[in-house]
Amino acid sequence: MEEIAFFIGAIGALGAAIAVIAVRNPFYSVLALVIHLVFLAGIFLLLMAQFLAAALIVVYAGAVMVLYVFVAAYVGGIEEPKWDSSPELRIVGPILAVALFIAVSIAILGSGLSALGTPGPDDVPSGFGTPEAVGHLMMEDFLIAFEAASLLLLVAAVAAIVLAGRRREDRPSDLSKRKSMVARDENVNAAIAGDPAAGRSEEA
Repeated sequence: MEEIAFFIGAIGALGAAIAVIAVRNPFYSVLALVIHLVFLAGIFLLLMAQFLAAALIVVYAGAVMVLYVFVAAYVGGIEEPKWDSSPELRIVGPILAVALFIAVSIAILGSGLSALGTPGPDDVPSGFGTPEAVGHLMMEDFLIAFEAASLLLLVAAVAAIVLAGRRREDRPSDLSKRKSMVARDENVNAAIAGDPAAGRSEEA
């Protein structure tokens, strides 16, 4: 049963990864990436790495994918290709892609099928990869490194907020300067064109 679940997850992850670069709509590409991450989380569950599976779903398939959706919505998609491919490339390209996929699949299956029936290493703890084991490592063995990383992220977040506030405060003054420069240029152009009213407003 585990072998069947592994092959379903592997085929699903590969198919979704190919769909990420194959589809032209950026929203569908992000959706395919989410599906790819879900299949990867299932493979992590088969490896008894529950914490990594949960982090992959919550962090990547949740928060990071929301960021990708906002970027795709802001940038938009390209309806027309930037270059026209020749008929030869349209024929040779898929053939090379299929050949590469077959070669990679044979390499993966040839090296991985022999290890499916083995029990694995004997020195792995029973709770390896569980949230309890990861929490024990973070809060006891690597507490200083974990807190240092947390402090670094906090400093980066505070610095980003401060910089965003400064830009927001400087924006009205920059806008007023731009308006005054535009008005001055318009007055100068009107004076050159021979408009006396513009010349008087410029002198004032």
